[in-house]
Amino acid sequence: MASECSSSGVSRTALPICINDGRPVSVCSDPPKQRSISDVRRTFCLVVTFDLLFISLLWIIELNGSGDVLQQLIEEVVRYDFYHSFFDIFLLALLRFGGLILSYAVFQVKHWAPIAMTTAVSCVFLIIKVTLSTLLSLGTFGYLLPIFSFVLAWVETWLLDCKVLPQEASDQAWFAGMVSGAERAPLLGPGPLSDGQFYSPPESVADSDDELVDKHEAEKCLLHHSP
Repeated sequence: MASECSSSGVSRTALPICINDGRPVSVCSDPPKQRSISDVRRTFCLVVTFDLLFISLLWIIELNGSGDVLQQLIEEVVRYDFYHSFFDIFLLALLRFGGLILSYAVFQVKHWAPIAMTTAVSCVFLIIKVTLSTLLSLGTFGYLLPIFSFVLAWVETWLLDCKVLPQEASDQAWFAGMVSGAERAPLLGPGPLSDGQFYSPPESVADSDDELVDKHEAEKCLLHHSP
């Protein structure tokens, strides 16, 4: 009996596979296991984290460029004004980060509903913010912060809907097929072969040419020495 075990990763690297080489095989000793979080979902979480950090960096640069950072922070947070403050855009990124990480990293939801909600809220708020506020008159950051927030929200939506969920569904189906195949594999090979399964060619009854020549010479010798 012989079996060769390899790994492939849902990442399929965590799943043992028995490859049949034409002879009886046995199930691998290690049971199949899935990773706690897939590679593509981990990439999505990194993009969500980048969203928050990037918006935070832009906001800090905006505060520093407007004068004393502490004074500007008090002005935008403590004396918050919807029409002039960027603080709500930072809060929007923070809420988006918290909702998506909680849904797709902690609880590992396999549905698009949470990100659809965060993207819809982000789009509606940013459109209202740009329409009613005076951000566009506040310089470069009045354009950059809402635009980047809007774009990153849609990048996260595209990544989840077109990459994460389809890839995990495909890997889950592959994993289920491997587990089902491993459970059906025979634990023992077939029993010993019976005598009737062996074939032995019959012996030849005809003598070879050399044996005939030897017999003929022996007869001639007997005749020659006979009285």
